[in-house]
Amino acid sequence: MTAPSSMPPVGGVFRCAMQVRWGDLDALNHVNNTVYFRFFEEARVQLFSQVGIMPPSKKMSVVAHVSCDFLKPLLYPATAIVTQVLVRVGRSSIEMDTLLERDDEPGVLYAKGRYVLVGADSDTGKSLPWTEHELARLAELMAA
Repeated sequence: MTAPSSMPPVGGVFRCAMQVRWGDLDALNHVNNTVYFRFFEEARVQLFSQVGIMPPSKKMSVVAHVSCDFLKPLLYPATAIVTQVLVRVGRSSIEMDTLLERDDEPGVLYAKGRYVLVGADSDTGKSLPWTEHELARLAELMAA
């Protein structure tokens, strides 16, 4: 098997912004810890929908691992910036670091995490290798 001509760059990034909503707050008046996972999820969905891995695609992505370290309470109002940093691309998996900041405080981390996704056949659930097109699109979206 030959190596794909366009591999996404390790260290490449994809950023997206999301508004913190009043309903995201908990009883202590800061963003509930479950919402951080929703921010990370939305960032993944935005990235992979641009790659073309979304229904009605034959390929789906399955979360094999997700983690989050909560570093600082996120308060309302705010715009959360989620940065996904490519760590590793496997035959059918991808590993990303995730960083959460506020748009008005660049460089100040509120949370950091990691996830591993596995590309899978939406009918059988069996892993599917990344296609050249998917890798090229990831490379384009994550160009440093």
